[in-house]
Amino acid sequence: MEGQTSWIRHCHNDMSRDLEDFDSYLDFTNEGGKEAVVAVSVESILPDDLLERILSYLPIASIFRAGSVCKRWHDIVSSRRFLWNVSHIISQKPWYFMFTSSDEPIGYAYDPVLRKWYAIDLPCIDKSNCFIASSCGLVCFMDNDSRNELHVCNPITKCSMKLPEPLGSMFSDYSALAISVNRVFHNYTISVVKSKQVPGNFFQWDISIHIYDSETMMWVTSLTEVLSGWRGGDESVICDGVLYFLIYSTGGGAPDNRHGLVSYNISNHSSHGLLIRSFIPAPCSLTCGRLMNLKQKLVMVGGIGRQDRPDIIKGIGIWILCGKEWREIARMPHKFFQGFGEFDDVFASCGTDELIYIQSYGAPALLTFDMNLKQWRWSQKCPVTKRFPLQLFTGFCFEPRLEINP
Repeated sequence: MEGQTSWIRHCHNDMSRDLEDFDSYLDFTNEGGKEAVVAVSVESILPDDLLERILSYLPIASIFRAGSVCKRWHDIVSSRRFLWNVSHIISQKPWYFMFTSSDEPIGYAYDPVLRKWYAIDLPCIDKSNCFIASSCGLVCFMDNDSRNELHVCNPITKCSMKLPEPLGSMFSDYSALAISVNRVFHNYTISVVKSKQVPGNFFQWDISIHIYDSETMMWVTSLTEVLSGWRGGDESVICDGVLYFLIYSTGGGAPDNRHGLVSYNISNHSSHGLLIRSFIPAPCSLTCGRLMNLKQKLVMVGGIGRQDRPDIIKGIGIWILCGKEWREIARMPHKFFQGFGEFDDVFASCGTDELIYIQSYGAPALLTFDMNLKQWRWSQKCPVTKRFPLQLFTGFCFEPRLEINP
């Protein structure tokens, strides 16, 4: 199907075995062969270290294609030194994986650089309705049943690891998952915020924060607290060492105060009365909010509710947190908002680096917003059609990297 490319279904170390499966690699020869001779001649005089440096600036998909050119290029892109070079190159633009089934973890990944969709298998998970968080090439999956089974993987290399279950972790009504990877040392921190209603009291909710450290390979329950009038949800992110998560009013508040943000410093293990003191109200009446870390800045994409009907979406805005104040940096133009067709009050949105993805649950249309260029743009059409009226779509973004594994 046009626009669809099969992705390699194995780890980077086994790259040479199935490179023919990647069917969109560049044609390095031209009719007559003269240009090909010149290209080979130039390539042959480049020393390995310079060729490594050049190849390391290619998009991930192009690196795989380069590995099929000849044995020398394959050895270079498979070497430890090359992976070290790649790790010091500026971040790759994030890919977006779109689930095209509500029951199975199948779908396509979108490459915004080459503007292509790839068929890709996700390791670790057997259902699409799980909790997902990503950072610097690693993706963390948490099951939706017990919410205690977690895996960390690199979707490009397919390497994965199952984490131990959080000790003493209660079953929760709501859970929020986040991961933060250190780009230099490649160690990572995972947080799970669990929210459970106090029996017999709808206005009070038990909140607990569980932190996993990849260096110690242990979980710590770093905070337990009871909130009155607010509950946790499923939105959280770690940004510059601070855990942020959205809380939701359980009633009694003003219509424009349905959402709030609280923060928790992961390095501070004190566990008394921290959350409400850090409360930051939403910038306006929101139908939903999506949190993301863009270059260590906290960004929120939210559905803007109508003034007379706060539960009805009238637009989508993007805000950045400056201190304890939200500053609006963009609002989706009406023509793009209309381009989704019927838009529910909740939607999928995520981002990293300078790129934000927005997707309606009811269709495979995918919109991107470039924070640096302030540019809205539709992706190439996903190679899937809606099979039945109630079919749902969702997804997540991740940074494609070769050098990092759990």
